[in-house]
Amino acid sequence: MGYAIGVDVGGTFTDVVLRDTSGAISVAKCLSTHYDPIAGILTGVTRVLAGRDPAQVTRVVHATTLATNAVLERKGVRVALVTTQGFRAAVPLGRYARVEEDRYDLRFTPPPPPVAPGDCFEVVERVSARGAVLTPLDPDSVRRAAAAITARGIESAAVCLLHAYANPAHERRVAQILRQTIPAVVTSSETWPELREYERATTTIMSAYIGPLMASYLSRLRERLAGIGIRAPVHVMESSGGVISAELAARRAVATIESGPAAGVLAAAGAGFADAISFDMGGTTAKTCVVRGGRPEITHEFHVGGKGSFGGRRAGTGVPIKTPAIDLAEVGAGGGSVAWLDPAGTLRVGPRSAGSSPGPACYGLGGSEPTVTDANLVLGYLSSASIPLSPPLADKALDGLAAPLGVAREQAAYAVHEIVSASMASAVHVVTVQRGIDPRGFALVASGGAGPMHAARIAARFGITTVVVPAHCGVASAAGLLSGDLSTDRVQSHLDAPDPAALLATLAEAAASDLAVPLGTPGVRVHRSVDVRFKGQSHDLTVDWSDDRAELESRFFRRYAEVYGIAQRGEIELVSYRVRVSVPADPPPAPPATDASERSTPGGSTGEGSAPAPALTHHPSAGAASTRTEEPGATRTAGTGARAAERGAARVTTRRAYFPECGGYADVPVHTRPTLATEPDATVEGPAVIEDPESTIVVPPGWTATLAPAQAVHLLRSSR
Repeated sequence: MGYAIGVDVGGTFTDVVLRDTSGAISVAKCLSTHYDPIAGILTGVTRVLAGRDPAQVTRVVHATTLATNAVLERKGVRVALVTTQGFRAAVPLGRYARVEEDRYDLRFTPPPPPVAPGDCFEVVERVSARGAVLTPLDPDSVRRAAAAITARGIESAAVCLLHAYANPAHERRVAQILRQTIPAVVTSSETWPELREYERATTTIMSAYIGPLMASYLSRLRERLAGIGIRAPVHVMESSGGVISAELAARRAVATIESGPAAGVLAAAGAGFADAISFDMGGTTAKTCVVRGGRPEITHEFHVGGKGSFGGRRAGTGVPIKTPAIDLAEVGAGGGSVAWLDPAGTLRVGPRSAGSSPGPACYGLGGSEPTVTDANLVLGYLSSASIPLSPPLADKALDGLAAPLGVAREQAAYAVHEIVSASMASAVHVVTVQRGIDPRGFALVASGGAGPMHAARIAARFGITTVVVPAHCGVASAAGLLSGDLSTDRVQSHLDAPDPAALLATLAEAAASDLAVPLGTPGVRVHRSVDVRFKGQSHDLTVDWSDDRAELESRFFRRYAEVYGIAQRGEIELVSYRVRVSVPADPPPAPPATDASERSTPGGSTGEGSAPAPALTHHPSAGAASTRTEEPGATRTAGTGARAAERGAARVTTRRAYFPECGGYADVPVHTRPTLATEPDATVEGPAVIEDPESTIVVPPGWTATLAPAQAVHLLRSSR
């Protein structure tokens, strides 16, 4: 017997999913411990093991926001930049696009650069774009720079020399000298050897900025997992949806900046729809991504730490990162997003979140400000959850918002619900309409603890008629981790390389070495692609590689028309060569007859060395009425229990929920997935609520819900 564990640390909850060799799934949720994320991880892992032998764990896959938070909160290590003589000002000058309120700010101050001007150093050398040495490297200039860096007390350096992607010899020698006195040195030719000097420099800087933090964190995680008996390899989700070893993640930390959001997209890609829109709403943020042909869209450049970027596609709205990443749009809208009134008395929601501490008011952990979760509880959409909820505290929080607005409590709550839905719809707009994609032909796949409550309303805004809520939707990111391939990427810029096949082969060998697998190993896949542009243009598009030049041109022309809407022909040139090597993860076995979602962990003691964070395991059949009979208007029509639900004997309950189409509050049925299976025609008409162990699905009027294969719930819009 062997177990695989997926761990996703979010802004509010830490989700842990365990899968055994039979395919059975166990789930544990606990509040994230921001003072020490590993404490929450150990609590969740101990709970999900529930008496199982930790030595039987064969794999731990982790999605973390450590890198993202370090960039956003500017909590990385101090970094020195070493560059070619004459270019020390390139990064401090930087780029910035004014967005939203910045556009008209006469006193606008741009954000500080990723490296302070005084921490930028020059060395004497020069290489051409074709790799020819124009000025030999002066080792003494490197030693002077090293002495100055050491004198400033800086322990991490990023080396980015001009055109080092074409000839890395000078960078390697500079790094060799710097490492004699500086503990951490990162070079652009090791990190991401691709043209565009500014972007390559910022990518290298960010790797040096967060690398020591990531290395220390992963080392401590392995040690503390070993302390509770788990000595299995620790893998980390990378931004492009692959999985890399902890050792490689420490060396290439910049590849993990979008680690957490990527896992949720993988879960959506496996929902059974070739064309889908992933919609993941957690406690602090909501993320969307387009999946076409069963594959998520991938971008090779994104921006972090800026305003108005919706996850990073708007140039100049943060620090550019040149590394493959799932093409996400992200907004600060989640279950913990705080509702507030601006000085003009206008209702706003987010981007500030109550997080896990103090959390929404209804958590009873000290929070008092109204949040989206409080609003959904007042509206009757939410009742049971992964933590006991207090309706009186939610009422009090919403009353504080309703009074200055001069409206009833439920009206204020529904306004919060609508505003946050509109905010998340803007992210869907970015990845679809704004890029020329008609969303009406896509299914919206909802996940996250809060996503299924808002999914149908968001889908209706775009004319989307199908919403899919997979099993274990509330922990979709953690579950998605277990489906990610062990993979890594390599790239090399070389303008029209004379021997592309040899270059691609070299990149494939390097990528396979990163994964510690020979290329000829059965199951190892190699995907080759190339960046192509029209000769004379500066921007390129990535297409699959072909040895046939005519076929390569045809693929580029088709891609160009798809992206820009113009059928263009002309002379092309090849810019960068890319390789992705993947080793498939062990496929999950077919689940047993009993639904895996019913296999919930019964709880357990906190692991040694972990903090007593509230850890919660789930009994999905318990439902709202059985756990929250104190809620006004909730009616328990039949007793249920975990064992009864597994035998298909669950009964439908009812409670009052707010739907404007019904004129306000109405008594609506409250289903679980087992009760959906018992419906005569397997269809439930809205308004209705479907409760999951870790989430709640809202079925508005005009929508129907059915239980599909693999325990997914499909919502279909029956009227417009």
